[in-house]
Amino acid sequence: MIKLLTKSNHLHRLLLTTIGVLFCSFSQLSSADAVLSSHGIAMHGDLKYPEGFSHFEYVNPLAPKRGKVIQSSIGTFDSLNQFIVKGNSAAGLGLLYDTLLSRASDEPFSLYGLIAESIESPADRSWIIFNLRATATFSDGHPLTAEDVVFSFNKLRTEGAPFYKAYYADIEQIEAINPHRVKFTFKNALNRELALIVGEVPILPKHYWQDRDFQKPSLDIPIGSGPYTISSYDPGRSITYVRNPDYWAQTLPVKIGYDNFAYQTFDYYRDGTVALEAFKAGEYDFRQENSSKRWATSYTGQAFDSGRIKVAALEHQNPTGMQAFVINNRREQFTDPRVRQALALAFDFEWTNKNIFYNAYTRTHSFFSNSEMAATALPTPAELKILEPIREKVPAEVFNKVYRAPETNGDGKIYTQLRQAKRLLQQAGWVFKSGKLINAQTGKQLSIEMLLYSPAFERVVSPFIRNLERLGIKANIRLIDVSQYISRLRSYDFDIVVSGFGQSSSPGNEQRDYWHSSGANTEGSRNLIGISDPAIDYLVDQLIQSSDREQLVLRTRALDRVLQWNHFVIPQYHINKYRVAYWDKFAMPSIRPKYSLGFENWWIKTDQESK
Repeated sequence: MIKLLTKSNHLHRLLLTTIGVLFCSFSQLSSADAVLSSHGIAMHGDLKYPEGFSHFEYVNPLAPKRGKVIQSSIGTFDSLNQFIVKGNSAAGLGLLYDTLLSRASDEPFSLYGLIAESIESPADRSWIIFNLRATATFSDGHPLTAEDVVFSFNKLRTEGAPFYKAYYADIEQIEAINPHRVKFTFKNALNRELALIVGEVPILPKHYWQDRDFQKPSLDIPIGSGPYTISSYDPGRSITYVRNPDYWAQTLPVKIGYDNFAYQTFDYYRDGTVALEAFKAGEYDFRQENSSKRWATSYTGQAFDSGRIKVAALEHQNPTGMQAFVINNRREQFTDPRVRQALALAFDFEWTNKNIFYNAYTRTHSFFSNSEMAATALPTPAELKILEPIREKVPAEVFNKVYRAPETNGDGKIYTQLRQAKRLLQQAGWVFKSGKLINAQTGKQLSIEMLLYSPAFERVVSPFIRNLERLGIKANIRLIDVSQYISRLRSYDFDIVVSGFGQSSSPGNEQRDYWHSSGANTEGSRNLIGISDPAIDYLVDQLIQSSDREQLVLRTRALDRVLQWNHFVIPQYHINKYRVAYWDKFAMPSIRPKYSLGFENWWIKTDQESK
């Protein structure tokens, strides 16, 4: 009996050991293939807000929902379809649409469930499943289902603006598993950001769009699932949105404290000067100012003195990106980087900042300015490891110099800079004859057209043109209306324009649309420069495939260096504040979001509060 028990115990221990080994093997296997289920997703690191959170901390959950706010827009509009290249879409159309996930404005890049109640994804993010809320509906009461999600992505990638095709190029398959469950499968596990950014796409109603011409600009009022619907519009002049009292998501944690205005109107003006005077006359309620001269000189008068109009410069922690004179590298006269570098030497930022901008701005040197991703020192060994495979394909300065945009002493006498510019131009095959800069091979004078849509910017461009003329360059300003300007940008019909490349705290797939050769000749892409460079393609792919925050920062810096030393643009300036003015009818939360202005969280005060 004792032997039998001993044998049984031995068999029992053997069985437990075997099970233990199998369990350990299974555990190791499952940890590698583990599927994570969550209420949100962060690009890198952990989520700030736990499951079951009540609201974001930068909102007022008790904010009243009432009143009307009027804002301004410049130019005109002839379309209510914001997703295509054709036409000029109206301001505020984003108010009509919801997305699968909603971004938190106090985290670098974290998203929480909106249309999607939860998400499922493996650790390598090679796919993601969105579990949709059964309560999600469009403004006409039609249920929002997985079929609408699949339809939206297919429609945008095939018939929408080129941006969508480039941005979501790595999606292999989208399938509706059931009416409230949709799966995205990606081409590889290298593009970790893609699992997040598919959650930020506006979802379109299939039942509305399936029998309509999506690519034709239209003033038919579209259907969405967002907090507002269009109340009325006057083509090219004004559009008004009304808050949907039956908005399906208004009690969700990601929507508490948002969308507090009953009506939102956007009135159109022909230029910024007219718009400012209308604001001071009380024609609209809130504006952001982008002109340092106006900010320094025009926000005065009795309404400001009495406090009826408030002004504020609200700091933020957003990367400010690159605003610049963007040089169209598709033009033959700009293909040589020495020519582009010479042009940059003719822009006297220090004089401009002192005499025109009231010293309000900081010179921009990086495409990722105001962030840890800006290349402001020599490359580290870790960065050099990233750059080494393309050493022979990029400028030598990338490895041994820190880029700084040309600097002057601000007195307007830039003789040293112009002499340096002349040497570069001569090296590039240009000669000076009778005060003109002539191409040695073609005999044609170098001519440049500065394309603008705002008269306010002429005062910035005019001094630059005078310096270009000192170099023998024929330069002029071409001022056109907004519609023509947009059309010419889309078709890359320009020499130089003033534009910008905005950046987020977590760069990713949008870099492909900015710099990748796939967009160089695709009409409507954001590759305004016309960059088509295998080395830059490589760096963009490396950035998108970053496995963690450290790698993202290093690879972004490497890309920054190569962009800087190719002299693709003439850097201008930036400011890390939102300059806002508003009539004293608003209140705002006590905590401001780090990465946005947060106007969507303001509310209209009661009469007593205003008094």
